Amino acid sequence: MRIIVNRLPNRLYPDFKRVIVRFLDIGPERTADLIQKVVQMDESLAHKILTQTLREFSRRHRNLTRTYKDHYVEAVKIAGSEIQELEGISEDKKMLIGSYLSKEYSISSAAFFNPSMVESPDQTGLEDGSKRVIISFRATGEGHISSIVFHTGVIDRNNQIHIEKAGHHVDQPEAIKRHVYEKKMTIEKLQEMDVRQDIISAVLDPLNDTFIYGEFLGSALNVLKDSSLNEEERRAVEQIVWLADSHYEISFSRDTHLSERVIFPISYTERRGIEDARFVRFVADDGKVTYYATYSAYDGYTILPKIIVTEDFCSFKVKPLHGRGAQNKNLALFPRKINGKYAMLSRIDGINSYVGFSDHIHIWDDPIKVQEPKHPWEYIQLGNCGSPIETPEGWLVVTHGVGPMRQYCLGAMLLDLEDPTKEIGHLKEPLLAPNNEEREGYVPNVVYSCGSLIHNDTLIVPYGTSDTGAAFMAIDVDTLLKRILNS
Repeated sequence: MRIIVNRLPNRLYPDFKRVIVRFLDIGPERTADLIQKVVQMDESLAHKILTQTLREFSRRHRNLTRTYKDHYVEAVKIAGSEIQELEGISEDKKMLIGSYLSKEYSISSAAFFNPSMVESPDQTGLEDGSKRVIISFRATGEGHISSIVFHTGVIDRNNQIHIEKAGHHVDQPEAIKRHVYEKKMTIEKLQEMDVRQDIISAVLDPLNDTFIYGEFLGSALNVLKDSSLNEEERRAVEQIVWLADSHYEISFSRDTHLSERVIFPISYTERRGIEDARFVRFVADDGKVTYYATYSAYDGYTILPKIIVTEDFCSFKVKPLHGRGAQNKNLALFPRKINGKYAMLSRIDGINSYVGFSDHIHIWDDPIKVQEPKHPWEYIQLGNCGSPIETPEGWLVVTHGVGPMRQYCLGAMLLDLEDPTKEIGHLKEPLLAPNNEEREGYVPNVVYSCGSLIHNDTLIVPYGTSDTGAAFMAIDVDTLLKRILNS
């Protein structure tokens, strides 16, 4: 018999009005042609068209003129030798060119799902028994490109969730690439990716033992210029460019509300999407709190597991994860070290759950299998639905299983506190299965979560509904733990 869970009334769905401005790439020749047309335009006409455009769109976006200027710079780079010198061009014409090469993009027009919930670093001004939370979501728009967006809310003393209204604008960060690479680790990562050794050598041999992003990217692009490369060799160099572009830092203006910040694909590695971020509030041995999120970067061909690091949800560092234990999807960090080591759940074979340990949060080797499909509702595969939650009885892990008709259900297991490679218990029946309302959507018959928390002895689980919307459920922790231990 399944445990009775309380589905909360909160529902979130795609919002077409949440838009950002993206660069419109029409290719070098068309870009050059457009630039020349604007350059030759009468100055008064250029001013008039720009004024009309700003009047129509400036209320929908912050710093729109800055965006137009950035897009003008990008356009000149793309056009390259296709255009003549542009000395003396007015600021109005630069912005007008940028406006022509801009487009609005609705970040969640297709889906708003797979949430992860963590305690907010700001717990001021709350009533007793309440907790402020940050909920991240996977937002998907045109072309099925996924990004990370946020909502804030409060769970009150009665475990009701009050989600704050989102801000009016959506703000993108400024990307800052400042990473210093170590040659030895870079070679090891490329070998993990099965990049050919001769191509690795061609790119990395000219570089010092440590090098910066620009040097790495420049060396890879220099090799890519070789017209004698065949298709396989070119793809190998592109994989190196992919890795070079996978480290970055981003920051938002502090005067933007968290709900207005979107982490949209920036690097080449994630140009087809940022998938299923699992945020966790990590507490170090000295009590320092850092928020981490593991996610899958997708370039249309390959998945690269990556990690986000932030302390304030304003500035973020992004890096790839290395090692055999950081392969495939479904990575989730434990919220503290165990016996002096970082610990992480994974699913390296796409079927079973594993636990790995590491002295370095970016390097994961030799994971240990802890759970495999046992029950009919999870025969296809199983995995975690976010980071483990510490309880006196053990590490509580919300899981997912896939059964007949590719139906995803939520489950739960309990791992030993001191040795999480030991499974203490594992629900025989699903904790939550899609009901009639939840089973219809972009991907039918799916409930899925990326991170839960305990509040007032109640497990609060945000979950995606058929890769379309999001909902929430609550269950008494003691009831759940007893059922797991008696399964």
